Amino acid sequence: MKRHLVYLTALLLVLLTACGGSGNTASDAGEMEGQSTNTSVSTADTAGGAETFEEEPQAAGESRFQNAKLIHTAHLEVETTAFDAAAADLETLVGELGGYFEYAAVNSYSSGYRSGTYTVRVPTGQFEVFLDQVGELCHVVYQEKDSENISEAYYDTESRLVTQKTKLERLQELLGQAETMEDIITIESAISETELAIEQLTGTLRSYDALVDFATVHLSLEEVYQLSNVEQAPQGFGDRVGGAFSSGWSAFVTALGNLVVALAYGWVWVLLLAVIVAAVVRILRKRRPETGDRPEKPWHTKK
Repeated sequence: MKRHLVYLTALLLVLLTACGGSGNTASDAGEMEGQSTNTSVSTADTAGGAETFEEEPQAAGESRFQNAKLIHTAHLEVETTAFDAAAADLETLVGELGGYFEYAAVNSYSSGYRSGTYTVRVPTGQFEVFLDQVGELCHVVYQEKDSENISEAYYDTESRLVTQKTKLERLQELLGQAETMEDIITIESAISETELAIEQLTGTLRSYDALVDFATVHLSLEEVYQLSNVEQAPQGFGDRVGGAFSSGWSAFVTALGNLVVALAYGWVWVLLLAVIVAAVVRILRKRRPETGDRPEKPWHTKK
């Protein structure tokens, strides 16, 4: 029995070493291939003279760049004076580009204005198109774009997944050749651990694919009375005077409205103050006739 265990242990070590060696061999072959693509090729012209032709430089580099795994993210803050129309246009745009809303929330304030917070996922190929279209639908106040290269982590995970799958196949072959119950239990335990590692690596790759295939845009939509940071053409003297009258009247109406609102908030105190003032006035009116109707002494009795 111990002899079987030693045999199985040695065989497993050989298999794992072979898997690792094959990975290194593939890596070395890839490096040799990358080096060979940068070499120049010389050909002789039978008409006389030698000509040297070079392949396109950085062919391998361009291939690696095309296969790079990038996660695109953007943060947008936009304004609009028509919230309902902007929200509807945004929803239509996301649907047309093949995206979806991962999160959406709308807040209403006491002033009557609203704001929306959205997390939008759009295909990576439509990422720039989406940003440009949002800029046409709304007034962009702030924009930030970011990209994260996860190529190293992605391909490392992919390579580890291939290794684990190869290991699982070899373990299943050993399980079919096992003769004792102890060997079967040991191999089945190794198979369970390998299957768990495969599930975890597969889930990691799916998560990476979801982040790479669909860009993430965090969007904040604010409803405002007037768009901010909007340049206006210089005005003439008449326009300035008219604007001053308009601004003055607007300020007067605003102040009057604020006074009415303040009175509406404090109507109890205003009513109480009015009652107190009325009572004081009534008391003063009652006292005034008592002091004014006293007869004065005749002038000839005065000394």
